[in-house]
Amino acid sequence: MKDPIKKYFPLFVLPVFVCFCLCFVWPFIQGVCLSFCNFFIPKDATFTGVSNYVTVFRDTSFWHAFLITCLYAVASIICVNVPAFFIAYLLKEKFKGVTLFRASFFLPNLIGGVVLGYIWSMLFDGILSRFGTYLTASPVFGFWGLVILVAWQQIGYMMIIYIAGFTALPEEMLEASQMDGANRFQRMTKIIIPNMKASVAICTFLTLTNSFKMFDQNLALTGGQPIRTLENGMQLKTTELLAMNIYSTYQINNHWHGTAQAKAVIFFLLVAAFGALQLYVTREKKEKKPKKTAASKKPSETTSPAKENKA
Repeated sequence: MKDPIKKYFPLFVLPVFVCFCLCFVWPFIQGVCLSFCNFFIPKDATFTGVSNYVTVFRDTSFWHAFLITCLYAVASIICVNVPAFFIAYLLKEKFKGVTLFRASFFLPNLIGGVVLGYIWSMLFDGILSRFGTYLTASPVFGFWGLVILVAWQQIGYMMIIYIAGFTALPEEMLEASQMDGANRFQRMTKIIIPNMKASVAICTFLTLTNSFKMFDQNLALTGGQPIRTLENGMQLKTTELLAMNIYSTYQINNHWHGTAQAKAVIFFLLVAAFGALQLYVTREKKEKKPKKTAASKKPSETTSPAKENKA
């Protein structure tokens, strides 16, 4: 009789597989097809070839948004993961009130991005008004405002991952290093950080993908402002990230819908590449078990000469 799990496996997988195909695979295929078309709604799409992709690569706003997003990702990786690592190091020990501290750092991650954007917009404007300026008066203010917002929101989430990594560290190794006379800095650089590579890689790639997918906080906090006018008369949103640039392109007029769809496909490929790279870096290589040889057999497993003579 077959195992019930194997027997009824298709019955449980089929509904999920159908929903996955209808809600993800089919819209993705349709989106890729629309990226080669000019359309207002999908029904009136007309094939235009690769002209949308040519327009994307010639679009100054796209490359500016891509550059700003890359800089924002680098700043976020540093400003999120470094504090999260050391906060996790302080809160890995069990002491009175540690659960309250962990929950306090994690709570901002539960607040919606739009709400956070408007709250921090008021906070920044209130602080900067004392100096006669405001958040969207300078691209520098807007950029670092986004970095501070995402750091405040995501440090608690990354802290939990780092705490799990600290918990998995072998205590014997740390105790042995302490007995050998290693100080805290040596234990941190020679033992803790090398053994935390998996947690560091996971948090780094999570921050990287979240930075590229940033939209709601960008929309609520700065809206891409301030706007700079180029020599050709084109208006450039100086704090607009890549995801918001796709939205802005779609909102120009009906003739830009295909271009926005092409940008969305490129955006998907970037995020998918980061995800694949994360899986490659963090996967665990299974060690093959060595085959047993005659020399590695236990004495009890070998036949003694006395037994052979009796046979």
